[in-house]
Amino acid sequence: MNLLKRHAVTEGIEYFITYADNYAIGYFKKQGFTKTISMPKGRYQGLIKDYDGGTPMECYIHPSVDFTRIPDMLQSQRDFIMERIRLKAKSHIQTYDPLPKDFRPSLEGVSRANESAARAMAIPGIAEAGWVMADLLTSTGVKDADRQKNALKSELLSLVRKTEEQQCAWPFREPVNTGEVHDYLDVIKEPIDLTTVEKRIRKGDWYKSKQMLYRDLMLMVNNCKLYNDENSTYYDCAVSLGQFVK
Repeated sequence: MNLLKRHAVTEGIEYFITYADNYAIGYFKKQGFTKTISMPKGRYQGLIKDYDGGTPMECYIHPSVDFTRIPDMLQSQRDFIMERIRLKAKSHIQTYDPLPKDFRPSLEGVSRANESAARAMAIPGIAEAGWVMADLLTSTGVKDADRQKNALKSELLSLVRKTEEQQCAWPFREPVNTGEVHDYLDVIKEPIDLTTVEKRIRKGDWYKSKQMLYRDLMLMVNNCKLYNDENSTYYDCAVSLGQFVK
């Protein structure tokens, strides 16, 4: 792919645009494609076939990037970072023997909440590296609420990905283009789509439960039913996705 991009630069090509099915989206993302289309629509409209159930994806070909040297660029960046780390770190100079299997530091007088941090401080090299108890309490003392929040976030993202993978999910992946569908907001008062839902999940403080996610997914389905005719493909997709969500 990098060789193809490099050749595209010599030909003056700025964009690659393709349609990806549900199973190819991840692959194209790894190749530098995104679901956000920045290429002016007038430049490709009528030149690429639209596919129901496919997701349009774009890759911008930057004219000043030598794509064949990307692995070398990344390696140079890694080497620079490691060099800067060595200026401060001593891990390549001072080493410690492995901990014995029966390593049991004394926790006398340590509260239960601080036990994990105290065990870490007892490991040879931790204090010498500049760590103090307060630092470890910050890094290891993750509150149960934070842990539950992260678990919920992961679960919700998983549910949205499974929803996106459904064959009937293609009309819901991106927001409705109100520049083309002029009366959409006159009919639909709470527009919602899977991209917006995913952004809300990643933000971390929008959804407090799976029930709140379910409400938005059903709102999305019902919006589609409300706006579109019962005999349309969009309405059929809404019915099918609603059955999956339930």
